[in-house]
Amino acid sequence: MSAPTTPQPPPTAEATAQGLARSTTARVLWLVAAVAVLAIVCMASIAVGAKSIPLDEVVAALFGSGDVNNQVIVGDMRVNRTLLGLMCGVALGLAGAIMQALTRNPLADPGILGVNAGASFGVVLGVSLLGAMSLFGYIWFAFAGAALASVVVYALASVGNAEATPVRLALSGVAFAAVLMGFTQAMILMDSEVLDVFRFWQVGSLAGRNADTVDSVLPFIAVGVVLALGLARTLNTMALGDDTASALGANVLVARIVGVLAVTLLCGAATAAVGPIGFVGLIVPHVVRTFTGPDQRWVLPFCLVVAPILMLLSDVLGRVVLSTGELQVGIVTTIIGGPVLIALVRSRRTVAL
Repeated sequence: MSAPTTPQPPPTAEATAQGLARSTTARVLWLVAAVAVLAIVCMASIAVGAKSIPLDEVVAALFGSGDVNNQVIVGDMRVNRTLLGLMCGVALGLAGAIMQALTRNPLADPGILGVNAGASFGVVLGVSLLGAMSLFGYIWFAFAGAALASVVVYALASVGNAEATPVRLALSGVAFAAVLMGFTQAMILMDSEVLDVFRFWQVGSLAGRNADTVDSVLPFIAVGVVLALGLARTLNTMALGDDTASALGANVLVARIVGVLAVTLLCGAATAAVGPIGFVGLIVPHVVRTFTGPDQRWVLPFCLVVAPILMLLSDVLGRVVLSTGELQVGIVTTIIGGPVLIALVRSRRTVAL
């Protein structure tokens, strides 16, 4: 017969405070390390390509000196590509975290609210009816389609006296996305010229974008980032359930509307600019939560740093993995994301929402 176990006394307030301090210090160190990695990846994104440029010459080109050809490659092409990858990575990472928190669905990604389907429909509609063949021409149709899809999905989820609960939002998004994709495919099959333009956009690429694209989407992404970061505390409260959150003083309806608006701005702008990029908004919040836990006050800032690392690293790998040409970033993120997601699902360290 085993001896009775002695009950352990509850931790003192001092011990609890010390544990929280250690946890906060560890998170800050991880965040600083992530920022350092992001800086390295940004430099690699500017230096690596069809013509690799040494770092000292990259720095010289950034300040307008050195070889003229390097100045053209760095200043006119790679800096814009890196900035766009940085911005779209931030947008998709934050949007994925917000969607997973709002819907309490760990598989939520930019497609669950119909954003990708709406952007695709907007591109096809702009090309087919108005002849917007250039990237700068159809990017606005993509953004408008993404925004309209988000509004319609939210309206469907809250029709009548019902509330836009996480389940209703997810179901409405999936259903409306299926309808839009049906119309999109029908228009593509009727016009080969539309297919050529849509095929270029749909693959998801940072190539061929210029400063105009960066300037066009920057305001939308900036506003979306501010809205997303401002939701952190409320999302923590909403994780306890709508009734509990309301009892604690959170305005669940306003928080959900602001969250949908943030997702629309972030996903709509990023998808319009570079096409639908898979897995960034899905796997980054999962990876981040293994370091931060479910606290959105830490999850969102980490996603803001880690997501562009994945985006830019995938773009760099796509440039060097083939001896001729390059793989588009949307293809590389899918190749990387699949195994990572499987590993996360099988890992015991996966943190629940």
